[in-house]
Amino acid sequence: MERRPDSHGKVRDIYDTGDSLLMVATDRISAFDFILPDEIPFKGEVLNRISEFWFKKFSDLVPNHLISIDPADFPAEFQEYRSYLAGRSMLVKKAQTIPIECIVRGYLTGSGKKTYDQDGTVCGIRLPEGLTEASKLPEPLFTPSTKAALGEHDENISYERTVEIVGEDIATQIRDLSLKIYTAAAEYAATRGIIIADTKFEFGIIDGKVTLIDECLTPDSSRFWPADSYEEGKVQPSYDKQYVRDWLKANWDFEGKAPKLPAEVVEGTSERYREAFSIITGSDFESMKEHE
Repeated sequence: MERRPDSHGKVRDIYDTGDSLLMVATDRISAFDFILPDEIPFKGEVLNRISEFWFKKFSDLVPNHLISIDPADFPAEFQEYRSYLAGRSMLVKKAQTIPIECIVRGYLTGSGKKTYDQDGTVCGIRLPEGLTEASKLPEPLFTPSTKAALGEHDENISYERTVEIVGEDIATQIRDLSLKIYTAAAEYAATRGIIIADTKFEFGIIDGKVTLIDECLTPDSSRFWPADSYEEGKVQPSYDKQYVRDWLKANWDFEGKAPKLPAEVVEGTSERYREAFSIITGSDFESMKEHE
């Protein structure tokens, strides 16, 4: 698109349309808070359409900011870009963003496993002894973090600190909603052969109500594990960008600019995203751009 975005995140470009926002999911990929030089084919469309699926599925559980993903519904100024925007963009209501990353963990892995091994806690929450990699937690944990500016790192915080930042009423709502959505999503995903190990939600205020915004339960914001190969005690294969993270950890010292990814990592990651779409939605992935 020739028009410059009014703002952008690691993987999204955002355009202010006056009454609403147009969020465009690019094919950029980030890992460890670095934006990588390679794009992942179809990634933006997969993320956008998976979010739409969950927003609609849980619309009775929590209000969300979705207006439409159909370019025909977008403002006139964007009609000339319909081919590019098809599938990868979402017109949404404007929200007052709540500055908290709402992370829910159902299994022990990643940074949670690291701190558990050190002192038996995850984000300050003490857990039973004897847990290992990929152990299912006794109950899902709400482990919030700050929402850092682009290029900076999020910081894990306690629920008490969350209350200090946003107030007790909002903190309680976003905690309870996060746990409720995660539980419902995990139950649904189990019927599709997927374990949702953890995920991240974002909320805002629209018309005075706490509202689900940004993306929802995508391979970028969640760890999806195939249930049929799940085995406690080992790192699980996943449908997210773990393939990219693993390659980076093995091939980069995290100094200077991020390296280019090998072609097989790019294609393998794209394939995982598309497979995640098919399993979650129950529909084969076909790009809307190619079938306009």
